Amino acid sequence: MMKACELSQQALMYAGEVLKAGMSTYELDRHIHDFIVKHGGKPSFLGLYDFPASACISVNEELIHGIPNKHKIIREGDIVSVDVGAFVEGFHGDNAYTFTVGEVDEETKRLLKVTEESLYKGIEQARKGNRIGDIGNAVQTHVEGAGYYVVKRYIGHGVGRDMHEDPEVPNYGKPGRGVRLVPGMTIAIEPMVNSSTEQVKVMGDKWTVVEGNGKMCAHFEHTVLITDGDPVIMTLTSH
Repeated sequence: MMKACELSQQALMYAGEVLKAGMSTYELDRHIHDFIVKHGGKPSFLGLYDFPASACISVNEELIHGIPNKHKIIREGDIVSVDVGAFVEGFHGDNAYTFTVGEVDEETKRLLKVTEESLYKGIEQARKGNRIGDIGNAVQTHVEGAGYYVVKRYIGHGVGRDMHEDPEVPNYGKPGRGVRLVPGMTIAIEPMVNSSTEQVKVMGDKWTVVEGNGKMCAHFEHTVLITDGDPVIMTLTSH
């Protein structure tokens, strides 16, 4: 599983390197697909629930599950969420990052900063003896304290031999509630944060989820291992 997570992270970093204004989201997806295959993996998302691409690529007001499209052109000033997983030797890795394309406005920078910070607040709580609610509460408290909105309709999850496993990992909750965390558990923690409402809409393609008011939103994710000590972020290239 560590191999799968490492390749997932490398593919995500590679996406950030090749991402540029003028590129279509389809072209970015092809780069990601070819990178994963070249390095001995299979794209986890390709065909998952009939999803037609290797990565979910969501731009600006699109929160998650954006379908790569030849006609969707990435432009200067956009933010682009890339969610990608790799399947290696029977296991999955899963991670996401919201990239900036050139210069973006200060409010958008703040949204991304707070969302990424909330991911690490959640990871800090991913410890033996804690509960799922401790993770969600840490994310929610940080996000709402900054004036943003946690999306409650979509949540994180366990990950391992299947891309989506128990337990569910919401980005909200009460401390001390929910499934108890034990060493050996591997979970995907993934704050999804809207700037103006917790509501979302699903577009006509039945996949793309957008911010309820069409405003900016952000998504960050790591796969995390519960241990006897500190949590291990598996989707990092150096362990």
